[in-house]
Amino acid sequence: MKFSLGFSPCPNDTFIFDALVNKKIHTEGIDFEVHLEDVQTLNNFALENRFDFSKISYGVMPLLLNSHTLLNSGGAMGIGVGPLLICKDPNITPDQVNDLRIAIPGKNTTAYLLFSYVYPNAKNISFYVFNEIEAAILSGEVDAGVIIHENRFTYAQKGLYKITDLGAEWETKTKSPIALGGIVASNRIPKPIMQQVDQLIAKSVAYAFSNYPSISEYVSCHAQEMSEAVMRQHIDLYVNDFSTDMGETGKNAIKTLVHIYQQMNATTSPTQPFHLTPTSVVPFLPKSV
Repeated sequence: MKFSLGFSPCPNDTFIFDALVNKKIHTEGIDFEVHLEDVQTLNNFALENRFDFSKISYGVMPLLLNSHTLLNSGGAMGIGVGPLLICKDPNITPDQVNDLRIAIPGKNTTAYLLFSYVYPNAKNISFYVFNEIEAAILSGEVDAGVIIHENRFTYAQKGLYKITDLGAEWETKTKSPIALGGIVASNRIPKPIMQQVDQLIAKSVAYAFSNYPSISEYVSCHAQEMSEAVMRQHIDLYVNDFSTDMGETGKNAIKTLVHIYQQMNATTSPTQPFHLTPTSVVPFLPKSV
């Protein structure tokens, strides 16, 4: 059986999926056609129901509840993992943000949801691919931008400054971990296959950690010019126990995010699904891991 699978080339995703897609573990007769894309592209493709399995931002999850099922494994969630709002001018303060030109890494990203939650009155927004935001700030195209992924480890080296840790604001106000991104399966896939793939992803994560801190060629070749130290920072921050099984804490974090999304989008048609139900998450079978 062969299924399409989309995830990003970032170290956390390649670390998680390396053993699975490169058959370093027994894949039980399942093969994958892999597509590496940036997170907003993956969100767009998920809205089109293009891939059988895909990484998505939890910011788009409320729009997928009728068409996809969330897997327990392979996601990014935790404390201290949120996006940062940064700028070039060290004198900019949070109370000036509403008047700034802001670069955001995609309309349906969790980063945009968190930014809108903290700064609901900021309207001068432009959407960029995540790895183009620092350059847009440095060139003066925008006054500030929201960064994710490895950029949070390197922005200061480029002469940029933090205005707000959006994740810390979210954690303080919601008392919840940050649900950044997860793996979804198209509902055209039978539930037993979803469960099987969920288990394989968990095994892939376990294999990756059993060989860590060694960085595999698969991770490094997709990390472009990133140093091994930054790759490890990236993995250490975004891959954790939630990446093996989100558990009840993770499900509650997603419910919190969905509820806040609902509040922030109260004018959306009432036919739009917003509620994370037990059937929205594939049952996890940890005994087989």
